[in-house]
Amino acid sequence: MKRKRFLWFLPVLAVIIALFLWFLPRTNENQKTFLNKAELLQAEVFTDETVRAIGDAPVESVGNVVFFSVCDGNTRAKVYSGKGKSLSDAWKNAVNNTSKGIRDDSVEPMWVRVDVVSKAWPINALEILNELVDTASGFDYHGLSFDPEFETAFPEGWMNGNGLYDYKEDRVSVEGVNDWLADNDREPLQMLPDNMMEFESMGWFCDEKDEIYTLCHDGADTGRRMVPVLDADYAESIIDKASSFLLDQVKEDGSFIYGIRPQFDKEIESYNILRHSGTIWSLICRYRMFPDDALKEKIDNTIGYMLSQILYDEEDAAYIYDEGDDEIKLGGNGIAIVTLTEYMDVFQNEDYVDVCKALGEGILKQQGEDGSYYHILYTDFSRLEEFRTVYYDGECTFALTRLYSLTKEQKWLDAACKAIDHFIAADYTQYRDHWVAYSLNEVTKYVDRQEYYDFALANATNNYAKILGRWRTYPTNLELLISSFETWQRMVDKGLDTGDFDVQDLLDAIAARANRQLSGYFYPEQAMYMQNPERILGSFMMRNDKFRVRIDDVQHNIGGYYLYWKNYDAMVEAGLNTSLMDESKEND
Repeated sequence: MKRKRFLWFLPVLAVIIALFLWFLPRTNENQKTFLNKAELLQAEVFTDETVRAIGDAPVESVGNVVFFSVCDGNTRAKVYSGKGKSLSDAWKNAVNNTSKGIRDDSVEPMWVRVDVVSKAWPINALEILNELVDTASGFDYHGLSFDPEFETAFPEGWMNGNGLYDYKEDRVSVEGVNDWLADNDREPLQMLPDNMMEFESMGWFCDEKDEIYTLCHDGADTGRRMVPVLDADYAESIIDKASSFLLDQVKEDGSFIYGIRPQFDKEIESYNILRHSGTIWSLICRYRMFPDDALKEKIDNTIGYMLSQILYDEEDAAYIYDEGDDEIKLGGNGIAIVTLTEYMDVFQNEDYVDVCKALGEGILKQQGEDGSYYHILYTDFSRLEEFRTVYYDGECTFALTRLYSLTKEQKWLDAACKAIDHFIAADYTQYRDHWVAYSLNEVTKYVDRQEYYDFALANATNNYAKILGRWRTYPTNLELLISSFETWQRMVDKGLDTGDFDVQDLLDAIAARANRQLSGYFYPEQAMYMQNPERILGSFMMRNDKFRVRIDDVQHNIGGYYLYWKNYDAMVEAGLNTSLMDESKEND
């Protein structure tokens, strides 16, 4: 009887056990994906080279620290960490903490980045503020722990992506840290602590295809992937992604979303019709590489918007009107002509010949006897400002030469030559202007004057030191250098005297700048720290302006890499040394 009384309880016990097991935390699909990526990353991290670089206890107070940044591609990455007396302990704890965080936060780990602290040192509030004063905006590459035990700590990418380094005010945003603390049910900071830890780290990234990339960890390339060889195929892939970004910015009326502040996904409200026109040019370059009917439709739409901004004077000379500043900028005429002549060349039509001639007449009306140009007009075509920027001079000269190539009317070439004579007399090499390089490269297709060739080459050689000394991306430098290479190549093809010009110096400069320019490209390992990573992925940023992405930033990068792609075989034949691009290099 007693046994029967006991047996009735067995089904109840089975139900209780089943419910207990049901409610035990289980590894879900997101966690499984992360654990697989973490295993792949571990194979790259735990090498003799890495262990030697990190040392036994890079963080004296805790030993080793490992950060995992996990991103679904659509929202800002979540950052988790682990610490331990050994790297393996820190790794194990970081993996466990991240796996739990992924489950609790419901994070899809499309991208996973790991940062392993390699060096750390104490820093107080005053010291960190002084460091920001002495650091160029956007370029503090240190992570920061707000306590010696690394309980509240963030890698560099997260600090900059969230705007926690406030370069305008030269401070660390306590408010931003408190937002994170509130999200994690932690007590807020009243002020920046005196006992903090600053650190450097080594990083690796696993993408959505489970491909692993080692990240640069030194100098101005810090945080982006190492690129073994930047060849024509690699340049092509960059152009494809960056121009796709631009296409996504085209609005129904043919204008562009002008720019984005990616840290907090804010659009830039201002507009500049010159940059609009130049952006169309870069889309036409994409069409040369990847012809597509839908692309042509968008190009036509953006051209339509540009043409809607034209004003005609009483003599039917045309000018591009900049509505944002309520004025006429002569450089707008220049870029519009370049864009429209490029369009007609690609599509083999004459749709815009008359418009180009009218815009050219507008330029001629503002050119003086010495070859210089008057830059800014009121909307009634009276004169407002003689000089605004040196770029307008090169843009207009390039445009006049393109007009000559289109129409073969001598007056356009004569005006371009008059401008170049002025460039030589006033030594425009001092401005390091890519538009001057473009215009000299174009003019020398039709005029074999030795002084023009000499000046074109000097525009590069006179500026090597300053160009190579720039640790920021400056994408127009690549356009200048490769345009100069094209001019040199023409001299060689024609058997002209190149004097003591050393093409290897030029090629080395091209290789160095092409590599440095990659640090402005929004790879996923950097985009993941922005508020809306998918939106700016594959674009180009200006890190010094809060990672700004603007249409002209993207345009000039496309322009430089397009010339790189176009001339790659010729440059390699001439001696381009791809080994210069095997690793991150500092030119400070």
